[in-house]
Amino acid sequence: MATTRRKGKSAAAAPRAGRGGRPPSRLRAVLKWLGAAAVWGVIVALIAGAWFAHDLPSLADALKITRRPTVVILAADGSELARTGDLYGEPVSLRDLPEAMPQAVLATEDRRFYSHFGIDPIGLGRAMVRNVQAGRIVEGGSTITQQLAKNLFLTPDRTITRKVQEVMLALWLETRFTKDQILTLYLNRVYLGAGTYGVDAAARRYFQKPATRLNTYEAAVIAGLLKAPSRYNPVASPERAHARAETVLANMVAAGYLTEAQRARAARGIQVAQVSAPTGNARYFVDWVLDVLPDYVTAGGRDLTVRTTLDPALQRAAEAAMTRAFAAGKAANVGEGALVAMTPQGAVRAMVGGRDYGKSQFNRAVQARRQPGSAFKPFVYLAALEQGLTPDSVFTDRPVEIAGWAPENFSGRYEGRMTLARALENSVNTIAVQLAQQVGPRAVAGAAARLGITSDLPKDASLALGTGEVSLLELTAAYAALDAGGMGVWPHAILEVTDRTGALLYRREGSGPGRVAEAAAVQDLREMMERVIASGTGQRAAIGRPAAGKTGTSQNHRDAWFVGFTPQLVAGLWFGNDDGAPMKRVTGGGLPAMAWADFMGAAHKGREVASFGGAGGDIPAAMGSFWERIRNLVGSGASSPTSAPSARPAPGAQEHLHSIGD
Repeated sequence: MATTRRKGKSAAAAPRAGRGGRPPSRLRAVLKWLGAAAVWGVIVALIAGAWFAHDLPSLADALKITRRPTVVILAADGSELARTGDLYGEPVSLRDLPEAMPQAVLATEDRRFYSHFGIDPIGLGRAMVRNVQAGRIVEGGSTITQQLAKNLFLTPDRTITRKVQEVMLALWLETRFTKDQILTLYLNRVYLGAGTYGVDAAARRYFQKPATRLNTYEAAVIAGLLKAPSRYNPVASPERAHARAETVLANMVAAGYLTEAQRARAARGIQVAQVSAPTGNARYFVDWVLDVLPDYVTAGGRDLTVRTTLDPALQRAAEAAMTRAFAAGKAANVGEGALVAMTPQGAVRAMVGGRDYGKSQFNRAVQARRQPGSAFKPFVYLAALEQGLTPDSVFTDRPVEIAGWAPENFSGRYEGRMTLARALENSVNTIAVQLAQQVGPRAVAGAAARLGITSDLPKDASLALGTGEVSLLELTAAYAALDAGGMGVWPHAILEVTDRTGALLYRREGSGPGRVAEAAAVQDLREMMERVIASGTGQRAAIGRPAAGKTGTSQNHRDAWFVGFTPQLVAGLWFGNDDGAPMKRVTGGGLPAMAWADFMGAAHKGREVASFGGAGGDIPAAMGSFWERIRNLVGSGASSPTSAPSARPAPGAQEHLHSIGD
């Protein structure tokens, strides 16, 4: 009996098998290509991984702490002026920190830290959406693990290669360490502004306490630094630091770490205190100290503490006097200026290197070399006195011509026969040139060099009128040698250097190179320079006590100087423009002399009145402020301006900024 196979629905729908039960050829082809693609995908992934990993740093080396040595700069009274280098505190563990510290960081930087695997897809997605909506980068999606990977191993370059390497290292860290270990490492290594690395260093820098003693508000301040350490740290701006801390406290409420009441209590009435930092102009002094420090000690990786000669009170007085002088000289095209004050032994007590350190770090007190004009004349007279001339020696003020060069007096007049004392008092150019010719330019340059002028000087008759270029520091130090009776002076800023353990590495000893000029000649010259202030071109520098000095103005009013001294202090000032542009008739006897009196009057307030012969005396009654003296000179009935930095001279005072020439 024949049988018949029923063709059911399922049979009809079933695919036809190939020979031996193999899939149809089309399916085999698809599977073949998929397999090949998978193999090639693995190969490409391996090649890409090798490419991105080929220049990864050594993990063992990267985990070691490396840093620049810390240098702490102290004033003469022990107060801190500046701190440079990388500051690391004591290593801290999570169990030693107050709960608020890691909570503030997690609430602000990575709330899903304990649930992700080193990469946070949710955070990345949220950041992408917000950035697209804003049309710019307003939020990042990096986890704490990624940030640690970048801080430990990578450069801050924003490239695709570095981002891929960051992800790879983050995944490695997650397999190598526990979450607590990663967070601990992060808190101990992250940069937190003002040279600090790690929460303990930041706590000590900003709050003068270890991280283990931070309260909730202080923890919020430190966590807030992670967004922008340079912008939000209390050194840069206490106000911004406080505002950012309030944002962090709000984040802690949103993350469930604080209640609203706890947040309010943490922030109530608390402000970040102003962290001590050098003023803008004291930074010129700090930079000078750091520049010369390698001449004294070799750090060799050690932390150093450097005690300097700077007097904070005199520094403040110098900055205030220069601020007022800049305000007074604005209309006269006075763009820049500098001030140096030192003891007769060369210890620098104050330094202002320019109008605004934030805008220009060029130190005009140390680095700039300008023509001193008549402020150089004391060296001409010293050479003459050492060759036997006296203050009473008579010369004739008359036209002089040397090889076609005919110097003129500032006044344009010639006054005939006069003593050398009167010639210096009134800064007579023709007699200074005659003196230089008589004693020889080499003798003049030699006298200047012995007193400390190290710059190259011209060897012709123009040297007498200050055509050589000098720095304010060396010129002031040379005048200090005159104040010291002809004993050589080395200007210096560093008194002592110690390492972190307190071991002494350097201490200043000795007083200078010894005698560099004849005592009798120096005494005669100093008495002549006293007359400059008493009745000559430097009358605007009078401060009501014994003082000597000299004005100086270079050609076309490009430079204006006053350098002078009392038995206790030497100070030099320069005004001009960096590009050499002329000022409007500003001379050394005007603005520089008045600014010198402003500073020296404040510097000597409360000090015993001393004569150059050594006898002291009582402090005189108050002499009045700088601006009161200007008003008296002008004869104006206007009230005296305030001493605020924005103060301007009384009406009519501008003419007295340059009314006396040299």
